[in-house]
Order: sequence, then C-alpha cells, then structure tokens
Amino acid sequence: MAARRSRIPATKYPVERFTLDNGLRVVLTPDRSAPVIGVAVVYDVGIRSEPEGRTGFAHLFEHLMFQGSENLEKLAHFRHVQGAGGTFNGSTHLDYTDYFETLPSNALERALFLEADRMRGPRLTEENLRNQVDVVKEEIRVNVLNRPYGGFPWLALPPVMFDTFPNAHDGYGSFDDLESATVADAADFFRRYYASGNAVLAVSGDIDVAEATELVTRHFGDVPARPAPQRPDFTEPDLSAERRTSYTDALAPLPAVAGAWRVPDPVTDFAGYLPYVVLAEVLTDGDASRLVERLVQRDRTVTSLGGYLGFMGDPFDVRDPTALLLQAHLPPGGDVDKVLRTIDEELDRLATDGLTDGELARTQARMATHLLRDTDAVLGRALRMAVLEQQRGEPGLLNELPRLVGEVTEEQVRAAAATVRPERRAAIEVIAGGAR
Repeated sequence: MAARRSRIPATKYPVERFTLDNGLRVVLTPDRSAPVIGVAVVYDVGIRSEPEGRTGFAHLFEHLMFQGSENLEKLAHFRHVQGAGGTFNGSTHLDYTDYFETLPSNALERALFLEADRMRGPRLTEENLRNQVDVVKEEIRVNVLNRPYGGFPWLALPPVMFDTFPNAHDGYGSFDDLESATVADAADFFRRYYASGNAVLAVSGDIDVAEATELVTRHFGDVPARPAPQRPDFTEPDLSAERRTSYTDALAPLPAVAGAWRVPDPVTDFAGYLPYVVLAEVLTDGDASRLVERLVQRDRTVTSLGGYLGFMGDPFDVRDPTALLLQAHLPPGGDVDKVLRTIDEELDRLATDGLTDGELARTQARMATHLLRDTDAVLGRALRMAVLEQQRGEPGLLNELPRLVGEVTEEQVRAAAATVRPERRAAIEVIAGGAR
C-alpha cells in the first residue's frame, strides 16, 4: 500500500541573507502584516563550549551581557527597550547563546544599536562579575537545589549517558567554579566566542529589506572583525550496554525515572533524525499516545509522562550528540523496573506491529500545528531562523519543517522504534526523599 502523502503546507516566509565584511551573518525575513519586529543575535557558544574548571560560565556570561556595554551604562539596555514598548531576554543552550527583543517596528534602529554596542564589548568589571555570580548562584538554588526534581533530567542524565566533559558536565555550574571566575576569564571568553564571525543576526517582521540592510551595515559594519573559533569535536560513541543510576531527592514527593537513547546526527543526517522526532510524539503526546494510554490510563503505573528530543527539549536547534528522552513520575511505591519494561514492550510492539489507523497522521498534524504556532510570532521566527543559519546555513528550512515532519512515513517511525533498545539506554531514577 502506498504511503499517504502529507497534506501539511509549507510556510512562505521570505528570507534575505548576507554577510558583512567582519563575518557577521545576517538573515532578514520581512512581514508587513503588523508593525512589530523581532531581533535576535545568536552566538555559536553554549554549555558544551565552556572549559573545564569553568562550569556554568556560558550562562554566567549571558548575564554579563546585560550589565552595560561600550557606550551604555548598566541597565541602559533594559531602559531603552522597555522605553520603546518592547521586551527582551537571553538564554543559554547546549550549542548557542541568544539575545533577543520584540519591539514596535519604528524602534528597529534602537535594537540594532543596542545589540551592536554589546557585540563590541560588554562592561566586564569586578563589580559586575561578582554581582552576576551571586545572581546565577541564586538561580541555581531556586531552580535546582531547592526545587523538587531540580535539574531532572536535563542535568542529571547527561553524566550517565556521556563520558566527555563537554557533554557530561553540569551546565548550570558549581559554586566553586563560578566563584573562582575572574574578569580576565570573562574577557578571554568574550574575545574567543563573542566574535562577529561567530554570530548571526536575524530580524523578522515589519521591515523594508533595503532600509534594514543599510541600518544593519551602519551599526554592525564597524564591529571589529574576529573570526569564529574552531569548534571542538563533541562526538562520543554510542552506548553498547545499558547505564543506569539513581539518587535521592530530599524534596521530591514521588519517585521518577528518565531514559535516553542516542539518535542520528540532527544536522548531517536530518532525514535519519526526523523519524525520532515524530516517534517521541507518537509515544507521549496527548491522551491517545502510546505510552500515555498504556502507562497512565490503563496500567496506572505512572502519574505523568513526557517525551522529547534533546536534553533541553530543542529538536531543531541542537547538534550531535543528542538523544530521545522519556521521563515519568510514578505514584508512591511505584515500580521503576516495571515502567522501563513496559516502555520496552511498547517500543517492540510499535516496531513489530506498526501504527494504528490515523495514529501517525494525527500526531503529524499536531506537530505541524505547534511548529506553525511557534514561528507565527516574529520573535519566534527570528530566533529559529538565526539558529538554522548558524548550524546549517539554511534559515529557509523553517518554511519546510511542518511539511518534512508530515512526510515521515510509518516505516521510518517503526525503524526508529526498533533501535530504541534497553542496551542503548541511559537511565536515571529519582528516589523520593520528600514523601511522607
């Protein structure tokens, strides 16, 4: 029987690309439907890039980029964006760090000036460094140390699955490493990674391409040229035997478990990678999904369950090595071994018997809806295109993602499920220490 072809449409956001003499890559995607713009600057440095003895430094540096710049005092960035009616933020990922604004379109030049000024140089002072070390430490306390399931599984699972420092270390960082950071360390990190040749600027929304090109050139063209550093090789061999460990979470009221399996390279083997993205959704997205129906509704061996690609849930903006993750919370006294065995059974059943009628089409339609929604807003579009340009040189792939997801076949999903075997699994169990 011939495979049903996808009816999911591709979007048609226009893409204009150019590179300045200093190496900065620029992506413009005009959309005159509303007087709003999204501006994103993405630097090709993330958690995996930070050196040993400097865990958490990529995230710390993200904070430092908001503490003033060459021509702007501390908090000026906040004041100028919010004063124009805009919002802003930044975030650190495994493979990149981004900075972004949403603004009325008449504030385009303001946004470009602000981003260009801190690309020339943030204010790296002892006062700013010590202040932001304290801020990051408090963030770790709030999000990890003093929260039930803090860091589960995105911080807890990589050291089980991986052996090398870049892939296995704590991306939030240790207090000792953060406290020992110096201004000289920060300056060296900036010189090495925050080069114009290591960055992508994307602007989406209500722009005239010719005018935006002139403004980008005016503000970023004289940023000193520094080439991108050579990217380290983060590759690791796949697991040949299951790895499993456990730890007690003093605040967790219920037990939990997470498992991860390596998947194909999302950049160099995108066609081989996509079926795993779909498989994760087939297994866990919605009440009718395989594992939710079996484990939550029928067996009642877990209280909640989720699945996704990438330790930070980033299927289309991560490099190799990455993984398919499944995580579940169990009722009091729940049997982790039984849950893992059931997951193995359902994967075997999927690989052997295939999908039920309409199961794949329903999943793909929901995935396409999420992709279209996430890039409907101008900022979501700018961020996604910036990363696609950086990692693949293909910002226009954003237009094709819904259709490509829809063209994954049942045979490809079954083949992917057949590789998700217990001997290739890294698993971590949370023992509930907070249960009464």
